[in-house]
Amino acid sequence: MNITVLNNDENEMIFTLEKTTPAFANTIRRLYIDEVPTLAIEDVEFRQNSSIHYDETVAHRLGLMPIKTDLKSYNLPDKCKCEGEGCAQCQLKMKLNVTGPAEVIAKDVKSTDPKATLIHDKTPIVKLLKDQAIELEATAVLGKGRNHMKWSPGHMYYKYMPKIAIGTVTNVDEVVECCPKGVFEKKGGKVSIVKNKLFDCHLCGACEKVSGGTVKLEPSGTDFIVCAESWGQLSVKDALLETCAIMDEKLTEFAKLLKK
Repeated sequence: MNITVLNNDENEMIFTLEKTTPAFANTIRRLYIDEVPTLAIEDVEFRQNSSIHYDETVAHRLGLMPIKTDLKSYNLPDKCKCEGEGCAQCQLKMKLNVTGPAEVIAKDVKSTDPKATLIHDKTPIVKLLKDQAIELEATAVLGKGRNHMKWSPGHMYYKYMPKIAIGTVTNVDEVVECCPKGVFEKKGGKVSIVKNKLFDCHLCGACEKVSGGTVKLEPSGTDFIVCAESWGQLSVKDALLETCAIMDEKLTEFAKLLKK
């Protein structure tokens, strides 16, 4: 299998998987979304809430806010030495205490761990009028997207690599203009593929229809274009490395079970 990175930044990576199968590409996708752990708020204890919103509404908003996660500092509750009772190695405490008038935002939530804070500072939580107040303590834990999407590190999807064969095209201008992704250009009186635009093709088939079959389009059965996105808890690179480690762990466990 060959892997080629096409685009890479903190929150998005696009790469190709060549000489593999749809099952393998989908396995990576499922592990990335469902198995890579992140921190998210699970419990909220309200001391005071005279805002317009119910406790449950505020707690729900807090639970969906992504938290910067250091996987080396925290354990999953079921794998912690405290056996899920709750300790500094598997729980993160966060506090909120604001009196109105004010617009309460994510930045107002104070974390006991400066490395694990709410990522998007300006996310609104609730508006407080004069003499209204909100005070609470939240507990965040590591979890997995398969249990609730608030723990998912991001989104991943893939598509088949397009294979385009261009024959003798008589209506060059029409074929070039019909592509919604701008994959084609007119070059020397012929239809050509724009440099670095092949991967933008989403196999809609417009070029085949307009060209009367002189442009042939088909998906590759062994090559895929994969896009991985991060909500911010982990960088895409770290989330993908964790995905690979989880896959290795599961395959090792599966091999042991087969031997039995």
